[in-house]
Amino acid sequence: MARKINVGMIGYSFMGKAHSFGYKNMPMFFDCEAVPVMKAICGRKEEGVRAAAQRYGWESYETDWRKLVARDDIDVIDVCTPGDLHVEMSIAAAEAGKIVFCEKPLAKSLANAKKMLEAVGKAGVKHMVGFNYRAVPAIALAKRLIDEGRIGEIYHFRGVYLQDWIVDPEFPFVWRLDKEIAGSGPLGDLAAHTVDIARCLVGDLAEGVAMEKTLIKERSRPAESVKGDGLAVQAGGGRAEVTVEDATMFLAKFGNGALGTFEATRFASGRKNFNGFEITGSKGSLAFNFEEMNKLLYQSRADESHVQGFRTILATEGEHPFAGVWWPPGHIIGYGETFVNEIFVLMDAIAKDKMPSPDFTDGVKCQAVLEAVTQSIAEKAWARVTF
Repeated sequence: MARKINVGMIGYSFMGKAHSFGYKNMPMFFDCEAVPVMKAICGRKEEGVRAAAQRYGWESYETDWRKLVARDDIDVIDVCTPGDLHVEMSIAAAEAGKIVFCEKPLAKSLANAKKMLEAVGKAGVKHMVGFNYRAVPAIALAKRLIDEGRIGEIYHFRGVYLQDWIVDPEFPFVWRLDKEIAGSGPLGDLAAHTVDIARCLVGDLAEGVAMEKTLIKERSRPAESVKGDGLAVQAGGGRAEVTVEDATMFLAKFGNGALGTFEATRFASGRKNFNGFEITGSKGSLAFNFEEMNKLLYQSRADESHVQGFRTILATEGEHPFAGVWWPPGHIIGYGETFVNEIFVLMDAIAKDKMPSPDFTDGVKCQAVLEAVTQSIAEKAWARVTF
């Protein structure tokens, strides 16, 4: 019989809903010696968290995260809050002996991310960071092809993460536009995913040079708070200063000699969740775009000249990573299923008594890149990535 793992989750908005989807559906698709039990969800507003508990399928709820962390019937603490709360919650969970699963980015600074890594190490608990795109079958397949040497020595990584949800200057002020809460704009919100994908597929980044721009410097703040799509609008009336960047771009050098370009913006009109990359090597290339998440493009220089070009691989075959537990070939999966796959990775690691991947070390290394980007922008010069 599978071991039951009691989960306590802090946060019930966008990511809380996504993680709940993962916990609820993982046992239905994956055979695993550890299965999650949705024991308790936590949020500050009782009315909201009670409704979320009922709707998402949690057994109970708390309005004080410290009480949740202290509960004896909780094995895993899942931190799905805005970034400014990650550090305190994750460290407290580790000190209480809980397994810690924290959304990305780990913290608003490299120093705080290191404190989190130190805390889980000192406590001797398992830890995982929420880079869910690693659990996309097509991206996992890209890693397999790279590891098999199919594109040879990697020369270039080109990564973009493009959205357009705040392109309208009348879009109201939300917490993601407040540096005190979010830490940064698309750098931490979007580019963190691209950096992690780059690290996973190509290797560690060594240095970079960057620029950023805030395109709309002030936005309206409604008199009453409004909640939608997990992006709560902060009340107060009047105008509020946007204190994060709207767009970030940087060049990078990898430790293995590959070159990289990165772009993250929430002002790419027409792009909804365009998380894409292209990797070029001595033997071929790979290309991916999350808006067509079940497809991986692969080009091989070994092909005869008259059939050269990118071929489309529909990553739904049983031998493709993660895909075998889902539907028959050609029956595609969506965004929510990445969280089901991600929760399986966590539960499988618990069952096998090993560290999940990606873990807080990966989170710290990603944070080091973001910090180097910030340093480069401030100094208008190349900056080294230091862990």
